[in-house]
Amino acid sequence: MYIDIVPNRNSPPAVLLRESYREGKRVLKRTLANLSQWPAEIVEGLRILLRGGTAVEKIEDSFEIERSLPHGHVAAVLGTLRKLKLDTLIAPEPSEERDRVVAMIVARILDPRSKLATARGLDEETSTSTLAEMLEVQETDAQALYTAMDWLGERQGEIEEKLAKRHLEDGTLVLYDVSSTYFEGECCPLGQRGHSRDGKKDKFILYLPEALRPCNPGCRSSLGSCVTERDVRWPWRCLTGIRPIPRRSDPRSKSCAIASSSRAWCWWEIGA
Repeated sequence: MYIDIVPNRNSPPAVLLRESYREGKRVLKRTLANLSQWPAEIVEGLRILLRGGTAVEKIEDSFEIERSLPHGHVAAVLGTLRKLKLDTLIAPEPSEERDRVVAMIVARILDPRSKLATARGLDEETSTSTLAEMLEVQETDAQALYTAMDWLGERQGEIEEKLAKRHLEDGTLVLYDVSSTYFEGECCPLGQRGHSRDGKKDKFILYLPEALRPCNPGCRSSLGSCVTERDVRWPWRCLTGIRPIPRRSDPRSKSCAIASSSRAWCWWEIGA
């Protein structure tokens, strides 16, 4: 049996249920029922059954969901990142390293975890969102993420210059934050003895502004007392070509632009 649709000139086509049979050497067909009044979806379901298939009431019933990956939060953060052109600021040309760096940035915002856990979240078998699929970084392990971070570190100066040109100009106010942490070990050249807000008297202290120090290796400060105006001025000029002028310093220290004894804030005006 089969369904035959017969054109009917100016009227709707006739939908007929027919079967074929043989008389001698002739192949004939006869009409078993007129299905013209049936809804189209029922006719199509019957057609599928006659072909040996299985008809379902709802198309959703034909699928079994094995795994559903969240997507909305990834699309929001990644879309905002691309709208800000952060990916092209990191590197103008696409590359595996840039995609992995972008993936780490998005993952850090959505679900901050260790590099090993982040790599597992990007792996095709253990992914926790559509992030890896959207950036095509499914084949990523922890070592690949560390390699991408090394690649990013080599581009730090270029990225900082681009950020300065984008956001800083004469008269711009910059809110500068200084904090510190203790260091486990004795091999870091930036670590020095000093006051620890964490109460780790036997540990080296790292002041976060020291991250600027590679711009001017000759500019050092006594971390036991303070980070001076001169210490901050030269790295800023090196990074941006703009001279910072201290507008407000910690009132407890006249000689220090930023006090190191506590978490301090300082306004800087970018001047010519």
